[in-house]
Amino acid sequence: MSNIEVIGMIGVNRERDSSRGVTVSLFGGGINPADEIPAGVDPEYIAEFSQAHEDSGFDKVLIGYSSATADGFAVAGYAATRTKTLGYLIAHRAGFMAPTLAARHAATLDQLSGGRIALHVISGGSDEEQRRDGDWLDHDSRYRRTGEWMDIVRRIWTEYAPFDYEGEFYHLEQAHSQVRTKQRPHVPLYFGGASEAAMEVGARHADVYALWGEPIAAIREQIADIRARAARYGREIRFSLSVRPILGDTEGEAWERARGILERVRGSVGESVGPGRPARLQSVGSRRLLDFAAQGEIHDKRLWMPIAAATGAAGSTTALVGTAEQVAESLLAYYDAGCSTVLIRGFDPMQDTVDYGRELIPMLRAEAAARSVPV
Repeated sequence: MSNIEVIGMIGVNRERDSSRGVTVSLFGGGINPADEIPAGVDPEYIAEFSQAHEDSGFDKVLIGYSSATADGFAVAGYAATRTKTLGYLIAHRAGFMAPTLAARHAATLDQLSGGRIALHVISGGSDEEQRRDGDWLDHDSRYRRTGEWMDIVRRIWTEYAPFDYEGEFYHLEQAHSQVRTKQRPHVPLYFGGASEAAMEVGARHADVYALWGEPIAAIREQIADIRARAARYGREIRFSLSVRPILGDTEGEAWERARGILERVRGSVGESVGPGRPARLQSVGSRRLLDFAAQGEIHDKRLWMPIAAATGAAGSTTALVGTAEQVAESLLAYYDAGCSTVLIRGFDPMQDTVDYGRELIPMLRAEAAARSVPV
């Protein structure tokens, strides 16, 4: 892998992505289920979307998760058969599948794909959505459960002797697996969360800590905090930044396009979200984005906040607006701050994937190669 890792995101249905790409892209099927477009799983679209990312130079693609979306393991398994080098970052909500079984699922798929699987472990920022899948734990309890889950999964992948486990949420006797991951020492574990409970769990168990697109000063503070926590456990950790580039041939064109996207967003969101009202009520990360949006529309030259404000910060909703060169410059500032992974996706999913591959990604790789790896 080069100095910088570039991750995109794929969907599973062309009609759903294209007809309401802005809203669906933001909410991922988890916020307003009554308004969702009934949509099947389109194998050829998954293949085309994955191949577009591979051709554009992405390292991996995220496969999202919500209480209503397609199974990520199955999507990744199919997509891997239609691509050669692209990796698949499967969002997986800890707690709904036993960690022993999830570890074997991931290890099996990692073997079959030639070592192209990673897991993005999520705990859930909305009590309401968790309950759609029958989960009634509160926010902090979910993160404690996730910590146990990640601990067990890693042990299943790396320990050869059967082991017992006595935790708050999981009780195992003589757990072990006959299948190992293709990657060594194991499949990478990505993780995100801005609460105290999340940061402690991530620092102790994650390989890559995912951050949303905040001002650079705030990102530096988060990285310093999480690194210090990880050091107390004798660990080192990498960091990922999630943000949405909005590109134009000129800066003026980029801002015009951004304003058009904002109007589409405002016309699509329901009354359940909006300024000052987080889309995921227990998400500290959403509240942080809304606070930054209240402080100003633009931070650090081109970090643009109005879409976060309009949607209740429903996930990755901050944008970098400008030409490919300008956005690359901004992303590299985050790289210099310590984010060796960037997760970039657009509001016109397929076309943006192609556009990023023309200039933005080659610029990122060339400039990152001239720099040292963030420490």
